[in-house]
Amino acid sequence: MPHMWWVVAASVVVGLVAAYLIWTAGRVDRLQGRAELAARALDAHLLRRAAAAAVLAERRFGVELYAAARIALDAGPDEREAAENDLTRQLRAVQLDPDDPDCGAVIAASRRLALSRQVHTDLVRDARSARSRPLVRLLRMGRGREWPRYFDIDDPTLTVPADVPAT
Repeated sequence: MPHMWWVVAASVVVGLVAAYLIWTAGRVDRLQGRAELAARALDAHLLRRAAAAAVLAERRFGVELYAAARIALDAGPDEREAAENDLTRQLRAVQLDPDDPDCGAVIAASRRLALSRQVHTDLVRDARSARSRPLVRLLRMGRGREWPRYFDIDDPTLTVPADVPAT
């Protein structure tokens, strides 16, 4: 009868370890999934900003801004960061009037893009941190998915000049 307590204690320990491993695997999977969803949302905001910039360039500004917007719209995954940085530089070079609806659309899209980029960066950091833990790596809990990647671009927020009132 005294040996029965060892069996019960060992069963409880095995149960707790199994519960912890299941919880950890679920957490890694959830964080990875959230990082992938954030990457999709970031991509959608990048496309919206590039489309708004293309419309703005067609109506008010010149060929350089339109070309940068088209390159950003057509860029592949490997070229995306450079194209978006170029578009940001082109947008900062022009004088944007927040009272103009087209400029307002670009400014709003840039603000949403900045927020989306921050959310994406935070989720990628959390997912990479969870996947880099020794137990997770040892048991290969994240092996079904690629490592989440940061999207490194300049801050896309556009500032409104001081002499133009913000709406």
